[in-house]
Amino acid sequence: MTLLRLCLLALLVLSPPSGWAEESVITRNIDPWESVNRKIFVFNDALDRWVLRPTAVGYKYVTPDFAEQGISNFIVNMYEFNSFFNSLLQGEFRGAAHAGGRFLVNSTLGLLGVFDVATPMGITPFRADFGQTLAVWGMEPGPYVMLPVFGPKTVRSTFGYFTDTYTSIPYLINEQTWAWGFWTVELIDYRAQLLDADDLITGDRYIFLRDAYLQRREAFVKRGAVDDSFSDFEKDSEDWEEF
Repeated sequence: MTLLRLCLLALLVLSPPSGWAEESVITRNIDPWESVNRKIFVFNDALDRWVLRPTAVGYKYVTPDFAEQGISNFIVNMYEFNSFFNSLLQGEFRGAAHAGGRFLVNSTLGLLGVFDVATPMGITPFRADFGQTLAVWGMEPGPYVMLPVFGPKTVRSTFGYFTDTYTSIPYLINEQTWAWGFWTVELIDYRAQLLDADDLITGDRYIFLRDAYLQRREAFVKRGAVDDSFSDFEKDSEDWEEF
């Protein structure tokens, strides 16, 4: 899911009540490290404004649409392996069949995933990551944390993120130059996809992105089964499509 959808969701459901600026008990529970998190957010925001966003703008300007789509497809295909692995750990065997099938089909017929030929064949995406696996195993999300460079996370999704990174194909190939090159292109490509979402962020940027991230993450972990007004909207997402 791109940040564009994430922001649209937040705009739909995060209408601030009166007294929004007053810190609630819920806020203190989910974000007990807010003072530190905000300082890191300022650093990340400056890094994005002066380095990452201009790079993404240049990347999008010089890269033809078909090439950009192919790069995005290739990156997604690399992580189908993680979805397959985590689906098995979660006992989601049909999901594992979809993720594994997509990886095999797109890696061969789709030329390493540059072309998504699996979806037209009816092999729909099934996303799973290790943070979600930890949730299935009973681990609570823990407090919200803003990581330098890596952005918004929870304690649980932080463990999941780095586990997925170091069990991903780019890392397992054991060629560090290639792995770091892949992750760099991945970051630029991802940021390029979010350029249209920048103007949707209103009010306190820190709170907006925090609450949007937490709701998106909860929806992903529960595969759309969230007790709030946007769960029906989210169920239309391919990230938790029924099959």
